[in-house]
Amino acid sequence: MTWAVWRHPRPQDVAGRCTGRTDVAVDRRKAKRLAHRVRQWARRCGAPRVVITSPLRRSAEVGQWLARWGWRHRIDARLSELDFGAWDGLPWSEIGAAPVNAWCADFARHAPGGGEAVAALLQRCAAVLREAPCCVVSHAGWISAACWLLEHEGEPTAAQWPAAVGYGELRTWSGPAASASSPAG
Repeated sequence: MTWAVWRHPRPQDVAGRCTGRTDVAVDRRKAKRLAHRVRQWARRCGAPRVVITSPLRRSAEVGQWLARWGWRHRIDARLSELDFGAWDGLPWSEIGAAPVNAWCADFARHAPGGGEAVAALLQRCAAVLREAPCCVVSHAGWISAACWLLEHEGEPTAAQWPAAVGYGELRTWSGPAASASSPAG
C-alpha cells in the first residue's frame, strides 16, 4: 500500500505570517475541492475510504467533507504542524532575523519561539509512518519531515530541509512504513 499525503488547502489571511499551530480557516470550496481529489485518488488506486487529518481546521475540514461522503475520518494530533511557540501567528517581519538565524544555526534541536524542535516533529512523524499506510491531510512541515525521514538519515540542517510542498499538493511513498526511523535522540 502507498502513503498518500496532501497538504491542506491555502488558508485565509496568512500571507507573511508564521502559522504553525494557529488554527486558521480555509475557504469551504477549497476544502471540498481537495476532498474530491483525495476521493478520486483513492478510487483510482483502490485505497480504503479512510483519511487521517491534523486537528487544525485547514486539514480537518477536508476530512469532514470526506466523512460526509461515507469515509472514515480520524483526527491525529501527531499530524499537526510544527509548534512555533511565541512566534505562532506573528508576521515574520516582527519575529526578525536574529531569532530565525539562531534557529537555523541549530535547526534540529532549537525550539523556535520556545515551541517545538524539528527533532520532536521528526519523532512524531516517524511514529505515524510506522503505522499502516493511508490517506493523510497534513501540513508542509509535517510533509517535509516525512520526506526527510524516508530519504535521509540523521538530523537535518536548515539548508538540507526539504522544500515545502504547495497547498493541496500530494506526496506519495510506497513500501514498508517501518522504513521511516526517527533521528538519534
